[in-house]
Amino acid sequence: MFVYQDSFAQLVPNLGSQRSGISSYQFLKIGADARGAAMGEAIVAVSNDVSALYWNPAGLTNSISNQAVFSHTEWLVDLQHEFFGISYSLGGNDFVGFSFTSLHTDPMPITTEYQPTGNGNYFNFSDIAIGGTYARKMTDQFSFGITARYVRENIAELHTEAVLIDIGTYYFMGLGTSRFSVVVTNFGDNVEPNGTAVNGAGENVSSFQGFSPPTLFKLGYAFEPWMDETNRLTTSIQLNHPNDNAENIRLGVEYEYDKMFFLRAGVKRTIGESIFGKSISSAEDFSYGGGVRIPLGITIANLDYAFSNFNDLGSVHRISVMLTY
Repeated sequence: MFVYQDSFAQLVPNLGSQRSGISSYQFLKIGADARGAAMGEAIVAVSNDVSALYWNPAGLTNSISNQAVFSHTEWLVDLQHEFFGISYSLGGNDFVGFSFTSLHTDPMPITTEYQPTGNGNYFNFSDIAIGGTYARKMTDQFSFGITARYVRENIAELHTEAVLIDIGTYYFMGLGTSRFSVVVTNFGDNVEPNGTAVNGAGENVSSFQGFSPPTLFKLGYAFEPWMDETNRLTTSIQLNHPNDNAENIRLGVEYEYDKMFFLRAGVKRTIGESIFGKSISSAEDFSYGGGVRIPLGITIANLDYAFSNFNDLGSVHRISVMLTY
């Protein structure tokens, strides 16, 4: 294990300490649905439903039918995260989808140096992202997808807005169920706040520093080591290369019984860390969850739950509902 970690760390160096905190729109890094979150977000090579709108747009070509999903996340420090997505097959090899993401909180008191508990006024904070996705199955083995996403962040009197791009690929290798994916998300120009704010000296400020979006390169591989008519075990490994933090590995597993019941688990580790034991350098540590698929006559409903552990900040709960129509 030690030799593996040392070799991998040299191949992909840990640059997290030099890059931390240099990007905007951090809410775009929050996982969209409970299934992906429960698998430690090692999901780009597993995506085969409408949640691919967030994880890997090319995975939309693997969905069995038209679908819609809604996911609610009780995020850290009383933030609420919502994700809605809908996908539609155009017939043949073409698929389209629409997604909406929101991060919001209740109005917060304005504090100053001399009024640390608030001055009687409040400000609002919210993030939204609206995306349109197109995916095409180029061959029986290879698919391609692209998402254009409008993003806006509001903090009191200031706001930022941008258009970002996700690009994804999905490739069935022809070796059993092995598949391979490469995804780049949140690619775009630097953004800076617009508007006017008052600084501590009472001066109006309207010029601000720009920051890059949280661009992320993801490389994933998945396969089924065990699969029969009743049982299906999916394993996945993913390498993430963010522009604003350390490179990390994610491992995920999903067990499916009778196409109706699901158990999932996953871990995240910074490059060089041991897979086993507690993570000492990642904010996130492990996750787990489960789900059930319920036929409802005119539709099929998937109900999923995920628990994610953060070493110093607490835990996060997600609930997702997906409808196949």
